[in-house]
Amino acid sequence: VLPEKRTLKLLKSHNINVNWYMYCPESAVILLSTTVLENVLQPFYFRAGTMSKLPKFEIELPAAPKSTKLSLSERDIAMATIYGQLYVLFLRHHSRTSNSTGAEVVLYHLPREGACKKMHILKLNRTGKFALNVVDNLVVVHHQDTETSVIFDIKLRGEFDGAVTFHHPVLPARSIQPYQIPMAGPAAVTSQSPIPCKLYSSSWIVFQPDIIISASQGYLWNLQVKLEPIVKLLPDKGRLMDFLLQRKECKMVILSVCSQMLSESDRATLPVIATVFDKLNHEYKKYLDAEQSYTMAAEAGQSRSNPLLRRPVRTQAVLDQSDVYTHVLSAFVEKKEMPHKFVIAVLMEYIRSLNQFQIAVQHYLHELVIKTLVQHNLFYMLHQFLQYHVLSDSKPLACLLLSLESFYPPAHQLSLDMLKRLSTANDEIVEVLLSKHQVLAALRFIRGIGGHDNISARKFLDAAKQTEDNMLFYTIFRFFEQRNQRLRGSPNFTPGEHCEEHVAFFKQVFGDQALMRPTPF
Repeated sequence: VLPEKRTLKLLKSHNINVNWYMYCPESAVILLSTTVLENVLQPFYFRAGTMSKLPKFEIELPAAPKSTKLSLSERDIAMATIYGQLYVLFLRHHSRTSNSTGAEVVLYHLPREGACKKMHILKLNRTGKFALNVVDNLVVVHHQDTETSVIFDIKLRGEFDGAVTFHHPVLPARSIQPYQIPMAGPAAVTSQSPIPCKLYSSSWIVFQPDIIISASQGYLWNLQVKLEPIVKLLPDKGRLMDFLLQRKECKMVILSVCSQMLSESDRATLPVIATVFDKLNHEYKKYLDAEQSYTMAAEAGQSRSNPLLRRPVRTQAVLDQSDVYTHVLSAFVEKKEMPHKFVIAVLMEYIRSLNQFQIAVQHYLHELVIKTLVQHNLFYMLHQFLQYHVLSDSKPLACLLLSLESFYPPAHQLSLDMLKRLSTANDEIVEVLLSKHQVLAALRFIRGIGGHDNISARKFLDAAKQTEDNMLFYTIFRFFEQRNQRLRGSPNFTPGEHCEEHVAFFKQVFGDQALMRPTPF
């Protein structure tokens, strides 16, 4: 179409006998039915002003009695994008296998390149009139006779026979939620109560992916899937998680499932809880890896040379540590009725899962464990967790341990050991030791790492004076005099060191002569 000239230009033409056609605007693919039985389908793909002929394929028709001749009906075919792939859905009313009388939906994968391939079969286990929709990557099959619908998820594990995967409904058959139609008319009349909509009506017309039109009542609807009720309908928590993690609006529902499985009334076993955490962290890790790969490629300048490079989209299935901590674990540890051993086991299970997927554990999760252990006086367990590095070293964790010294004296040493292992926390170690009046220990530590030539003399002299131990003050003062002698050739402090007050105190206690008699440290 050339809008400026108001003309059309013929680009390409194909001569083909067509019984009926179907078009999928989402993927720009047209499907043409050919041959007498109407079951050989010829797809064409439109892109940027070109038309590409894809390989044709045959839909297997069910076996029919010799007296009748079956043909493929347009109403039994649908095209839809499921999990980013284009599928042709065929509603086969009589199964090809003799031992099965129920209808089934056969899914043919239609790739951009290569031949179309039969991939999935959805077992309906019933006969009658059906209609198909696709909502949130789920195949929804409506059954008019029973006025119910069933849901299929091809991502969930099915039965693979070496060629195709057979799937059964995710949930028991359920009806579409009743809908009330408001009465039309003047304002005075609208006070009348609304009338219920006739569901699964013979006048319904279904369009892909999620549209239902009621021709008799003049309504058009979009079909949606409500996730909250599914939680009660799917008791297997592992399968429930597999299902929920593929849905668009899943985050708050998944968090509520996690809270629910940790509640007193509906408490799950630890293996089940571990399975749920692993499924969450599998998605979390996939996103982190994709984000890291993108960042590295962008830093290497590949984003300019590769226009297809895109930052990964963070879906609602990515639940990070702050989500689980804020919405699930922080409330869970406050529950007084929960046995503390179970609480600690759950916290450690989540940390174990993060470690298994090589995700760095945030310090606030370790703090939650420590606070819970302290609350129940489980210091021996805390000691073991730290000793065997179950809880990862971090500065915030070391500071938390320091604050526990009044309850548990060994926490002080555990904290120092952790800070030493971090090797980037030397300043913090010195500050901790000085705050505990362990001035000599702080000086020995700073000498041990070779930083004693750059430390502030005043800071150490202040700390020594606060101890009110004159001999300790003498020792520290002498150390810095010797340092001054070695570095500058004179034991005196420079004005910039602001040590006049300490020099005066030294003279007052030990006399002027003591200034000139340095002794070995």
